[in-house]
Amino acid sequence: TPPLPRAVHPGAWWLWAIALAVGVSATTNPLLLLLAISVVTFVVVSRRPSTPWARAFRLYVWLGVLVVVLRLVLHVLLGLKWGETVLLELPSATLPSWAAGIDLLGTVRLEGLLAAGLEGLRLATMILCVGAANALANPKRLLAALPGALHEIGAAVVVAITVAPQLAESVQRVLRARRLRGDAGRGLRAFRRVAMPVLQDTLDRSLMLASAMDSRGYGRRGDVPLRRRRLVSGVTLASLLAICLGVYGLLDTRSPAWIGTPMLVGGIGLGALGLRLGSAAVHRTVYRPDPWRGAEWLVLACGVAGAAGVLAAQEIDPLGLSLPLQPLGAPALPWTAALGLLVAALPGVLTPLPPVTRASAARRASGAPARAVATPQESA
Repeated sequence: TPPLPRAVHPGAWWLWAIALAVGVSATTNPLLLLLAISVVTFVVVSRRPSTPWARAFRLYVWLGVLVVVLRLVLHVLLGLKWGETVLLELPSATLPSWAAGIDLLGTVRLEGLLAAGLEGLRLATMILCVGAANALANPKRLLAALPGALHEIGAAVVVAITVAPQLAESVQRVLRARRLRGDAGRGLRAFRRVAMPVLQDTLDRSLMLASAMDSRGYGRRGDVPLRRRRLVSGVTLASLLAICLGVYGLLDTRSPAWIGTPMLVGGIGLGALGLRLGSAAVHRTVYRPDPWRGAEWLVLACGVAGAAGVLAAQEIDPLGLSLPLQPLGAPALPWTAALGLLVAALPGVLTPLPPVTRASAARRASGAPARAVATPQESA
């Protein structure tokens, strides 16, 4: 029997998306990038809830398209033109010496243009991974799951990441109101009439969210003894320094052995201790904390499998993670990376369906357009 509908822990979705982004950052192979985009889109379509932030994924898609287009335009204008296959002959102009002698325009060649486009596609795929986490995870429930020591930073982050979902909802609300008034205009003139109401509605909703969070005590800290604050600050600073030294030791092969992994592990341990000490000074309650069960472990394991498959392909066949450009050839499909990305799509099938409210179920049954209605767990 399929699992009962419930909301998966938001931290699991974020860890899944971050793991995929890490794997994607290691490749410019168009086959792997398109496979990763398909995996992310499939999981979002299959498991996104009926909430305002779930509809913000479309904005991230358009943002990714814009990134690719801008990368190509910048290459044509300012990029280093290299390759053998000439696509377009454009006049060139060399800037003065104070501008480092950059050449504007010039002959556009296929190999250089493909390299620029694949770099943009890699960045766009990473943006889609972040957009998938925003669409699948409830940011308010994520704030409740953060340690108490991070609740101040978490409150600011939650307000920041809800801007895109609130903007998407505001656009739909304004467009729906315009259609009801018989105004179905398009183009630049319609954009001018829509932009100001959308910005005003988004600002009003952000202020309402900030007021609601302030009224519930987010961002407030009780009386903490000076000795306790100094202890927490000292442990946190020591952990950051140890982590920096550990990362430096891992990157620099000539450094002593004790600076690498031991320092990094010690810094992570000190960071966990600092979070525990800081959380003990914050007194708060969480209504209906999200459980971490088998579905959450499954989501995390699938995301790690996707990243591990790409990183394993980097060790086995590093040339397979990029498109051969000199000479230009067809891209290979590393089997370890492809298998890992396919495993990353399993949460779209094996995880519980998101909860659906009675109002949303009634609209689906009647064929009316769906409207986001928060469940009791989401509004908590």
